[in-house]
Amino acid sequence: MERRKISTLGKYSLIVTLPKNWTKMNKLQGGDEVSIKIQGDGSLIIHPEFDFKEKQNEVILPINVNEDVKTTQRKIIGCYLNGYDTIILKSGKNFSREQQDGIRSIVKSLYMRIYESHANHVTLQAFMDESLASVTSGIERMHIITNSMAKDVIISMREWDIDLANSVISLEEDVDQFMFFLTRLLRTAVNNPSLASKLQVSMSDCFDYHMLINRIEYVADSLTSIAESIIELYEHRSSIPETMFQSLVDSAIISFDFYNRSVDTFFSDSLVDTGAIIDYADQNKFLDNTLQELPHDENEKQIVILCHSILENINRISNHTADIAELIIDRHYVPS
Repeated sequence: MERRKISTLGKYSLIVTLPKNWTKMNKLQGGDEVSIKIQGDGSLIIHPEFDFKEKQNEVILPINVNEDVKTTQRKIIGCYLNGYDTIILKSGKNFSREQQDGIRSIVKSLYMRIYESHANHVTLQAFMDESLASVTSGIERMHIITNSMAKDVIISMREWDIDLANSVISLEEDVDQFMFFLTRLLRTAVNNPSLASKLQVSMSDCFDYHMLINRIEYVADSLTSIAESIIELYEHRSSIPETMFQSLVDSAIISFDFYNRSVDTFFSDSLVDTGAIIDYADQNKFLDNTLQELPHDENEKQIVILCHSILENINRISNHTADIAELIIDRHYVPS
């Protein structure tokens, strides 16, 4: 804690200077207003602004004529995550059809819209107000979608429901939307104490929530991969040993249940089930021997590859769930 002397200004006023690093961090200068609140213990809290005011930030991204679409998309994501509200894409020549499709595709994954579109420049705008958002509500909605994907994966495995498996794949985009927006929100809060105060998140909360968001998104990715494998396995289903595939289903049920409980536990500030979740992830190799029942015929190698892919993604979900459990334990012992 830094100590500062109180100085006298005139006959009645007492003043104390503000830390230079703090004013720089909050981009304050002479004439700006701060809000002061007296705490119950007599201490003062100084906020750099009365309210979080959304600042319109704009960036111009030059796009090379032959630039790879994924590179362009990654640039757009980077600008979005760093809080830019307006992203202007400019090309020396007209955008190719592939580049135009790539831009439209990534905009769908972000809370953005194409505000203006021309042959050689496109303007993208964010349309979400960070000051009205809720981090916890956003994470809970993201989890609800992911948990729904998990339930549908189980049904599609049990009943070989290909339509349901395709539905799981289509939901991944919704999870990605939440992931990108919440990451942007947390990154902005880290750099803007006023927004952090409005969102009621501390610096450590931002890091913890970011890790949780990533793990939920990783789980959704694994669920999508399982759904894709089920679709590919459909035409080979009669060649798959029933007991072996049922073991995969049973393992998936346990892993998905632990995932759901881990996120619920995160928000309840409880340590219930955390030990069991971590232990299960440590022993999640038990099905390797079961897969020996798979056919070894050269013509059936695709079945072996796809079943191993399902098992690998189930194991990944267990590991991501264990990460959440460890995060819960770490948060539980943070000094109040």
